[in-house]
Amino acid sequence: MKLIKRLALVMVTLLLAAIVVPAVTAHADTTTTSSSDTTDESSSSQAVQTKALSSAYVVYGAGVAQSDRSSIGSALGISDNYKTLTSTASDYNQYIGNGTTSDAAMISSVSIAPADPGTGVKVNIVKYDGNSNITKVTAQQYAMVATMAGVNDVIITVTANKAVSGEAALAGVYKALATDGIQLSSENTSAANSVLEATQPAIDANSDDSKYPGKLMAAVGSVSKELAQQRQDDNDYATKAEVQEMLAKALKKYGIDDSTPSSSQTTIVNALIQVQKAPVSSSKTYISNVTNVTKSVKNSVGSAMAKLSDFANSSDGKALMAKYGNLFQRTWAKIVAFVEGLFN
Repeated sequence: MKLIKRLALVMVTLLLAAIVVPAVTAHADTTTTSSSDTTDESSSSQAVQTKALSSAYVVYGAGVAQSDRSSIGSALGISDNYKTLTSTASDYNQYIGNGTTSDAAMISSVSIAPADPGTGVKVNIVKYDGNSNITKVTAQQYAMVATMAGVNDVIITVTANKAVSGEAALAGVYKALATDGIQLSSENTSAANSVLEATQPAIDANSDDSKYPGKLMAAVGSVSKELAQQRQDDNDYATKAEVQEMLAKALKKYGIDDSTPSSSQTTIVNALIQVQKAPVSSSKTYISNVTNVTKSVKNSVGSAMAKLSDFANSSDGKALMAKYGNLFQRTWAKIVAFVEGLFN
C-alpha cells in the first residue's frame, strides 16, 4: 500500500508538473515470538465523531526507540504534513482501561488521515522491513472496533517494528482524535475494546480462513446496529437472550455459525451488550456509520481495506487537490485504473 501511494503520488505530481510547468524545465501490545452525539460524561465528550479530522497524525508507541521512528514512519507512508504524537501507557489506560500496562509495552504505531464523508473507517496493516509484525488483530477488527468507539471517516494504517499482538494501536487513534479536538467517550472506547477481546479467540481458531475476520466483524456490526436501533426506537435494551438470538442469526447469515465456538459467542454477546449500553448506541449517526463499515468488512480479506482510490481522499491527495483543483481530479481519474492494474 505504501508503494502504491508513493507511486501514485509521484505519477500525479509529475503529470501535473508537465501540464503546469513550462517544458524547458501515514492491555497493550503483547510481544510474540513469530440521538444527540454528545454524551453527558463531559461537555466535550462525544458519542461519535461529528467533525472531520483537521490534520493527519502519526502516533508512535512509547516503547519504540527514537532511532526507529524514521523507518516506522516510512513503513506507514507518512509525509511531512503529519503531526507527530506518542502513545503511552497512560493513554492506553485512559482509553482502553482494562488493566495495567507499561510504556515499554506500547509498540504498535499508527497513522490516521481524514477521508471523505461516507468513507467510514478503513484500515491497512502494513509490513515493517518485509515482516508482518501485527500478529493477532486484523484490519477488519480495527475498523469495526474503532467505529464502535465513535470513530468515523478516517484511513488508519498500523505497523510495528517487532512482532506484537496489536491491541495497543487503537489507543494511538483515540489520542490523535483527542489532540484534534475530538474527545470520544471513554465508555465507548472501553466497550469497543471488549468487542476486540471477545472476537479474538474465534479469529485465532479460524486463522486458516482469510475470509473469516471480515464475516465475523460484519455479523457483530449488524447486531450492534440492531441493538442501537432498538435502544433508540423503544428506549429499551435487548435482553441477553435476545442478543444471543440476534448473533446466532447473523453468524448463520454469513455462514460462520458452525465455525464460531460457543464460548466465543457467549463473550461476544456480553461485549455487544456493553456497546448497546454505551453512549455510541444512542446516536443515529452511529447506525449509519456501523452500517457503512459492516458493508466494507463483510467481503474484506487480508490486511488492506483502503484501496488506491481512497488515496484521493487522504491528506496527501487533498493537498494536491488544494494546489491543482479540478486538474488533479481529471489527472487522478486517468491513472487510478492504470496503477491499480499494476498491483492486482
